[in-house]
Amino acid sequence: MTDEFMRAAIDEARTGLSEKGIPIGSVMIKNGVIVGRGHNKRVQDGDPITHAEIDCLRNAGRVGSYKDAVLYSTLMPCYLCAGAVVQFGIKKVIVGESQTFPGAKEFMESHGVEVIDLNLEECVSMMSDFIEKNPTLWNEDIGEL
Repeated sequence: MTDEFMRAAIDEARTGLSEKGIPIGSVMIKNGVIVGRGHNKRVQDGDPITHAEIDCLRNAGRVGSYKDAVLYSTLMPCYLCAGAVVQFGIKKVIVGESQTFPGAKEFMESHGVEVIDLNLEECVSMMSDFIEKNPTLWNEDIGEL
């Protein structure tokens, strides 16, 4: 069963898809409350840095210490986003899936981040469908053009 926070991240991903963007969503939790949410806006904003996790962190704003925050993402964070996780001292990341993109799990773990991969079929199918329909856009997103 998908908890309310992963459901919110999935909703963000679906918002991104509805905006003709890449369907990846993220939320940040502190003290059991969503303090930030975002989705990949590379296409919408024409900004190669606006990945879901970065958008989420920007929208959360300054929250003081991140050590007690939990970051949810529908897809395993890439090195850019994993770097932000490590930089800000986020200690726990929960992801929807890593089948379509393995991301930087080992990098985060090597810096003391607990990474939980839920391997949710809903997230896998959303990304698989998107990648199949938009291979060039996806390859641009992950830097493999």
